[in-house]
Amino acid sequence: MNLFNHPPPVASKSLRVLARLLGYPDAALRENLPALRDALHGERALSPQRLAEQDALIAAIERAAPLEAEADYVQLFDRGRATSLHLFEHVHGDSRERGPAMIDLAQTYEAAGLYLAEDELPDFLPVVLEFTSTQPPAEARAFLAEMAHIFNAIFAALQQRGSAYAGVLGALLELAGEKAQPVQVAPEEPIDAVWQEPVVFDGCSTKGQARPEQPQPIHIVRKADSVQGARA
Repeated sequence: MNLFNHPPPVASKSLRVLARLLGYPDAALRENLPALRDALHGERALSPQRLAEQDALIAAIERAAPLEAEADYVQLFDRGRATSLHLFEHVHGDSRERGPAMIDLAQTYEAAGLYLAEDELPDFLPVVLEFTSTQPPAEARAFLAEMAHIFNAIFAALQQRGSAYAGVLGALLELAGEKAQPVQVAPEEPIDAVWQEPVVFDGCSTKGQARPEQPQPIHIVRKADSVQGARA
């Protein structure tokens, strides 16, 4: 039997560590970084290359000033859809299908005896990974494999930005028994720009009928003409 042709075992401890590394780098996370590193190396579910990538990410968070690490995280994950950690952003965007999908996923968690905190969304990747870590290995690997195309897209976007967080998505692909594939990442506007309110009287929206710098035709009807038209 050639063990190298078989996907690596899905280890619950490593999944929880990866979930934590994708979380907001607050003081609690920074305090636990040495323990997270030890847990990954102790379980040895990842290849040496992927372990080295997690070490590099942990070291980068440790070196950075707290405010810098937090600001970089927000800029990376909260300012554009390509790197969003909310998985349904990549599947449903802002369509109506996203709400029912959220409900279905939350119900899946509840059926397994897991309940979200009030401020948690079910499609947030760290939450998804916490749930996956509670499943039997075969089911966990299959669940990860279903999301591999999303992981791959985020992985490519993070690599394009030169982010050490790309290694976490690479590790998830490895645990799913998948390989990272080249993905063309289309340029996009930050979410803040997409949802920016237009300046008053500058048009219906920044994406609407006319841009602020373009003329907007108007049609003026005299009151007398409109009254006569109404009487006719």
